[in-house]
Amino acid sequence: MKRTLFFIVLGLALVMVGCKANYPVAQQSGKDDVAFLLFVSASNQSSQIVDVTIDGNTTFEAKTVKAKKANRKGTSYAVATGRRRLKVEKEGQTLYEKEVFLSTQETKIITLP
Repeated sequence: MKRTLFFIVLGLALVMVGCKANYPVAQQSGKDDVAFLLFVSASNQSSQIVDVTIDGNTTFEAKTVKAKKANRKGTSYAVATGRRRLKVEKEGQTLYEKEVFLSTQETKIITLP
């Protein structure tokens, strides 16, 4: 009787050890390694189109937003992180030229005159 009980307990223990619950493993990916630029017009003029040059080789057109609407509206432009040299021009006139450091997922607000 004791021997049978021993084998039953041993068998149950082996079954419990052999059965493993496979819970789904949550995988979390890291944030994209990009920063964002938001161009704000300090003069509160209606939106303007400006030419943006990054590190002297990447150029694109950006749309400005009024200062009081910058927190709610506006187009953010994704750029690579790190130390970047920004130059913003409108119709050949330089409005902003500065070296900035951009962190991952940071939104840098560039205030233009």
